[in-house]
Amino acid sequence: MITEDTVLLYEDESHIRSYQVLRSTWAEVGKQKQIPTYGHHVSVTLFGVVNVLDGDVLCMQSDTCNAEAFLSFLQKTLERYPENYIVMVLDNARIHHAKLIQPFLEENKERLYLMFLPPYSPHLNPIERLWKWMKESVIANRFHKNKNEIQKSIDSFLEGIKDCTEQVLQRIGCLPEMSKC
Repeated sequence: MITEDTVLLYEDESHIRSYQVLRSTWAEVGKQKQIPTYGHHVSVTLFGVVNVLDGDVLCMQSDTCNAEAFLSFLQKTLERYPENYIVMVLDNARIHHAKLIQPFLEENKERLYLMFLPPYSPHLNPIERLWKWMKESVIANRFHKNKNEIQKSIDSFLEGIKDCTEQVLQRIGCLPEMSKC
């Protein structure tokens, strides 16, 4: 049932952790950048989709990565695209096949189709490149005292790319040239 109103979304989950990661950076000779740490780690779980046709990104933060949270994300996705038929490409995680979501999928089969990638093929999912970009921007060479600070950094990143759809498309490999944004 693919029509001109069909959207092609690539879905995945990610965990943004407070691990202090040092990446390549400039520093004065003998003054390596140091990132403080409290010795504990917190994380934020994200569900996300990227529309490979227009660069639109939808993310939802969750306390858990389970079938209930995935069902909630599916509902949020349908709300985001109320007039569209959605083809969602995703991996074969257990939560994507859970019995809990089957009635919802049956009830919304006129609006939502799940297409599963082959096992062990994250390279086929463009949102993986969005996660990499986000992690480089949010956690590399930065310190977050708590989960709330990580959430603020994630929100800032998502707000920053909202109006940069061409840059999103370029980063995920769906647009050959990057425009300035």
